[in-house]
Amino acid sequence: MIILGIDPGLRTTGFGVIHKQGARLRYIASGTIKSGEGSLPERLKVILVGVAEVARTYQPDYAAIEQVFVNVNPQSTLLLGQARGAAICALVSADLSVAEYSPTQVKQAVVGTGRAVKAQVQDMVARLLSLPGLPGSDAADALGVAICHAHSRETLTLIAGAGQGTTTAARGPLAGLRMKNGRLVG
Repeated sequence: MIILGIDPGLRTTGFGVIHKQGARLRYIASGTIKSGEGSLPERLKVILVGVAEVARTYQPDYAAIEQVFVNVNPQSTLLLGQARGAAICALVSADLSVAEYSPTQVKQAVVGTGRAVKAQVQDMVARLLSLPGLPGSDAADALGVAICHAHSRETLTLIAGAGQGTTTAARGPLAGLRMKNGRLVG
């Protein structure tokens, strides 16, 4: 299965594409979409078109995106949310279902702790995907989102298969999430 991970940003949106076969992860591509310094609508269009082009080029089976965290500055949070919305629109326009993960869930899945710093995420992404060097921070974050989804997708399937009762994930990026009557609840 091919997974596209997105790390949304208004100035720079990272993308990472991996292939998962069994327990093995293989790097396909990563990079950034730079939206420049134009007006907000122009920058959102760059993100929309760029993410759509990545999806068209790599034909992923699944997509995952990092959730917005709340900044001290509400205006920054709002702008990041709009960039994220443009990326999500591009993904759903490509007929992809979109999974969402918090930064803490991504760090937990990649590094083993939700309090990891960017350098740790970059290093572990390079190790997990056997890269010859460190990817840029935005691309590493996007690859981390894809890795998180690769691991979480199987866990969600197992939880969903538990039946109509309530099952709670105890460890990993899904810690605290539960499946109740076939629906994921937090």
